[in-house]
Amino acid sequence: MFPKPHASLTPNTFAFEQLPLVKPTGFREYDARWLFPKEINLMGVQALGLGIGTLVHEMGVRPDIVTGHDFRSYSSSIKLALIAGMMAAGLRVKDVGLALSPMAYFGQFALDCPCVAMVTASHNDNGWTGVKMGANRPMTFGPEEMGRLKEIVLGGTYRYRDGGNYEFIEGFAETYLADLKSRAKPISRKLKVVAACGNGTAGAFAPKLLESLGVEVVPLDIEPDYTFPRYNPNPEDLEMLHAIAAKVKETGADVGLGFDGDGDRCGVVDNEGEEIFADKIGVMLARDLSKLHPGATFVVDVKSTGLYNTDPELQAQAVKADYWKTGHSYIKRRVNELGALAGFEKSGHFFFNEPIGRGYDDGLLTAIAVLEMLDRNPGTTMAELYRALPKTWGSPTMSPHCDDEVKYGIVDKVTARFKAMKEAGETVADARITDLVTVNGVRVSTEDGTWGLVRASSNKPELVVVVESPVSEERLRAMFKAVDGVLRENPEVGAYNQSL
Repeated sequence: MFPKPHASLTPNTFAFEQLPLVKPTGFREYDARWLFPKEINLMGVQALGLGIGTLVHEMGVRPDIVTGHDFRSYSSSIKLALIAGMMAAGLRVKDVGLALSPMAYFGQFALDCPCVAMVTASHNDNGWTGVKMGANRPMTFGPEEMGRLKEIVLGGTYRYRDGGNYEFIEGFAETYLADLKSRAKPISRKLKVVAACGNGTAGAFAPKLLESLGVEVVPLDIEPDYTFPRYNPNPEDLEMLHAIAAKVKETGADVGLGFDGDGDRCGVVDNEGEEIFADKIGVMLARDLSKLHPGATFVVDVKSTGLYNTDPELQAQAVKADYWKTGHSYIKRRVNELGALAGFEKSGHFFFNEPIGRGYDDGLLTAIAVLEMLDRNPGTTMAELYRALPKTWGSPTMSPHCDDEVKYGIVDKVTARFKAMKEAGETVADARITDLVTVNGVRVSTEDGTWGLVRASSNKPELVVVVESPVSEERLRAMFKAVDGVLRENPEVGAYNQSL
């Protein structure tokens, strides 16, 4: 039997080469992330593959699975170790090679595979690896499945089965891109588009798609370099957005689009170089799509702007907004449950349901939606569409360090603190607390509509902080100071990755 994994092993030892290493904290709420090889080794990845296969059979799902890998120096070897484990557990593997996560999700439909295991660390820094998994297309695993997978892998209770096999699907990228193009309406407006890929996986796919739509593409950091020399491929980070903005201004582009490390997210910069946070892009797309689909429901995460509830144009189209837990698996599942037209996350994960998409997150499909919105407004620039929104002052997503082992406990403490303040009639940022949303961390709102959110990151040893005010930048900063003050009551909370 394959050995039971160890939580800690020392590299450059015989034990490290003879035993699987799997750090327990790598099993997140809805996917898996580890530092390689510090927290997982190749035998540990084999154990994970055995666990996935065991769980698929336990769930009674047909054992056909799509796999692919992102562009990092070690992703291919990790995928091969994962495949070895999955085949040993009786899974029939279809390998689409170098891929974006949505390309693997598309493979579930195009190759008739109920299951997916995409090797990617998404937007995480170099050194991270992970797997996004699912066994019920288009959904990916949630806490229940991840919890059971963790039990199987760490307990070494995986089961060998006959019947596993392997097939490499040659040329699948062209099939994926052709499907995306077939879903796009012809772009009649002349557009110049910056395509920024952060030297990550999207560079192999995004520029090709955009060119096929007939727009002029200005490439930015599309050359592959898994050291990510300029910045992490993360369109939620200001560093990447600033680089896109500079290129837009330099070239006079109509819009800038930025894709993350595995291509399931898209960030947007307008023609004036203004960086538009993804939740505001969601409002703009909801305005556009609700004209075609009045009364539509949109699912949005708790980090997102309050405009989904208050925007007069959305109200006029009888749009229904459903605020839900942050995380691609949560929003994806909620979109499916409610039959929503789309789901939007502040991180840039957008989920388009039929007739636009298949319900999973795809940054390239988001790019198509943005270009079609511009095409349907031929006399209006991206900046003018943005300025048409009611004004709010919002922060980027800010993440103070907090170890995986304690971060959820810290969020519980912060939530309890805000609840006690509300019950005692205390103010936050010199304003009365009117609402606390605790579906995912705590979102505290005051009487003037200013709000602040604290939650635990689902994929890194961090907390997540977002603030917004419909009143002024001063109120925005006051709320951030108040929220940060509560956080600083806990010494386990470290420095921010970016801040106001």
